[in-house]
Amino acid sequence: MPHVYIQDIAEHVEKEVTLKGWLYNKTDKGKLRFLLIRDGTGVIQTVVFQKNVSPEVFQATDTLAQESSLVVTGTIRKDERALGGFEMDVRNLEVIQVADSYPISPKEHGTSFLMDNRHLWLRSARQHSILRIRSEIIKACRDFLDDRGFTLVDTPIITPAACEGTTTLFGLDYFEEKAYLTQSGQLYNEAACMSVGKTYCFGPTFRAEKSKTRRHLMEFWMIEPEVAFADLDDIMDLAQEHLCSIVQRVLTERTEELKVLERDTTLLETIQSPFPRISYHEAFDILEKEGTQTPRGSDFGGTDETIISSQFDRPVIVHRFPTAIKAFYMQPDGENPELALCMDILAPEGYGEIIGGSQRIHDYDLLSERIEEHHLPREAFQWYLDLRKYGSVPHSGFGMGVERVVAWICGIDHVRETIAFPRMLYRMYP
Repeated sequence: MPHVYIQDIAEHVEKEVTLKGWLYNKTDKGKLRFLLIRDGTGVIQTVVFQKNVSPEVFQATDTLAQESSLVVTGTIRKDERALGGFEMDVRNLEVIQVADSYPISPKEHGTSFLMDNRHLWLRSARQHSILRIRSEIIKACRDFLDDRGFTLVDTPIITPAACEGTTTLFGLDYFEEKAYLTQSGQLYNEAACMSVGKTYCFGPTFRAEKSKTRRHLMEFWMIEPEVAFADLDDIMDLAQEHLCSIVQRVLTERTEELKVLERDTTLLETIQSPFPRISYHEAFDILEKEGTQTPRGSDFGGTDETIISSQFDRPVIVHRFPTAIKAFYMQPDGENPELALCMDILAPEGYGEIIGGSQRIHDYDLLSERIEEHHLPREAFQWYLDLRKYGSVPHSGFGMGVERVVAWICGIDHVRETIAFPRMLYRMYP
């Protein structure tokens, strides 16, 4: 008998097929047993009628607990009343394993309990939907860039120097040398874009930030495009179109998952180009009008980002932050060197920064000065300086944190649910 997946069940109406999966729920109606089966692609109701199966099969259904693994064979029929619109009339059932008493039930559980049982919590309809949407977002990112001629170049996870600042590094010993887990693939991306023109990397990044907020993880994934001969305006355009493409893809391909999450999709349907663009100082005008306690000249806090983004119905691009609060590699504005040619994209609904990018310094002497000013080890950045000696050109890029985008699109309160096994402050189990 052919093994089929539940997502393809509509193609097998009135045919006998085999499903392989886990028991999601069971209802006992005497001579009828209704078994909800999930297989990772969907959920279907199967009907075990006593007179249609052997006594051994019918008796076996008594032993089944939630999450027991099994193989069921039967005929698929259409039934609008059933979950998903289809049902299976079971002819045979094979139990692979009877599960122990499953610790996660429909009742309310505390966050700590659910995180301790994250390896099992993933099986819930909500977590399953989040994982599917995350996968779609990643595919949408790669398709967008691949279709525009970008080349994926893998950048190292173990690096000799900081990218974003030395205070948030995870250090490690590298054969008696000091090394660090990467904060970003950007610096290596800059080398790659001088080879292939348009490049991106996608991988895990690490920040040792002692931040216990709903927006922070110690380990998260970033997609980072870098483009040669591109300025700040070019990269803002690219980031804007990239985000719009992702949102539209999820709205089209993951409708059912968004329903499970009870996401208000009308808020996502407004995400279209162009995004509003305001300067850092215009953003602070908004903050000061709202009574912020953050002094002008400082970077935004989470509350500040929420206040700014609440003024708009779609992501807002804030550009030209003070050079003093930004990374060493950012190109200063030609009209005002006190400002950096950089931008952050803030998501609506209080989700904060989801993209950060800039035009990079392409002049050797200026970059050398900045490395000195930031007290960075010159020997670790010599290769990076070399890029400014051999055909240097203006170039720009951005980084997009996958987890924050997943949180925003799914409407999740905390980023801990956006990745299968989150690494948070004081938690790395399981």
